Amino acid sequence: MDRWVGKVAVVTGASAGIGAAIAEALVKEGLLVVGFARRQVKLEVLAKSFHGLKGKFYVKQCDVSNEEDLVAAFNWVKTELGGIDVLVNNAGVINSRKFLDDDIPSLRNMLNVNFVATAIGTQEAVASMRSRKVPGHIININSVAGHVTPPVPMAISAYCSTKYAVTALTETVRKELAAANAEIKITSLSPGFVATEILQKASYDATVLERFRHVPHLEPKDISDAVVYVLGTPQNVQITELTIRPLNETM
Repeated sequence: MDRWVGKVAVVTGASAGIGAAIAEALVKEGLLVVGFARRQVKLEVLAKSFHGLKGKFYVKQCDVSNEEDLVAAFNWVKTELGGIDVLVNNAGVINSRKFLDDDIPSLRNMLNVNFVATAIGTQEAVASMRSRKVPGHIININSVAGHVTPPVPMAISAYCSTKYAVTALTETVRKELAAANAEIKITSLSPGFVATEILQKASYDATVLERFRHVPHLEPKDISDAVVYVLGTPQNVQITELTIRPLNETM
């Protein structure tokens, strides 16, 4: 990880859960981390908690579902910090409805947050890395649901569809970068069930939430540890897909 000390990383959805854990891990490793999220107060609380660590944390309020807001945030990184060396596309939303019962605004928001923001961020990061002729790394926080759909009773609307799209996007970009002989890596990191607030935000009822408390699960730190592992590989090594499941997960 020494080669990343002092380099700039952007983490989307950084205000809580997996994003906050990743931001903390990267600051500990000495990176200059910019946290994108809508909830500025939570980002500012995180920034205070990171004081004294090896790197530095920058707060950037941003709604990744809004294209103009997202592009403006990346432009801020370019202007203030010179560019991006590491991008972690982590922001994501899930829905407690069945797909056939969902509405268009909900579907569009899920697509915008889970896929379109990831696509835009990837384009912005690659452009930044290429313009400065530097090695870089993009990590897309995907999901096992981007590789296999769960049973029907697990109502998550179009979530799987958006994550399957992230799987395809990651491989498409990998092949384009390889064809261009770029020194830029891209990784799909696909966790199983992680215990975060995402389910509460998806408005699952209390019975379902209680059931989730008793199933095998990962912690956000398990995912941040994986991010550090992926970033720590030698330059000639690219982990294209890393799947992480809790022990005894049955999905």
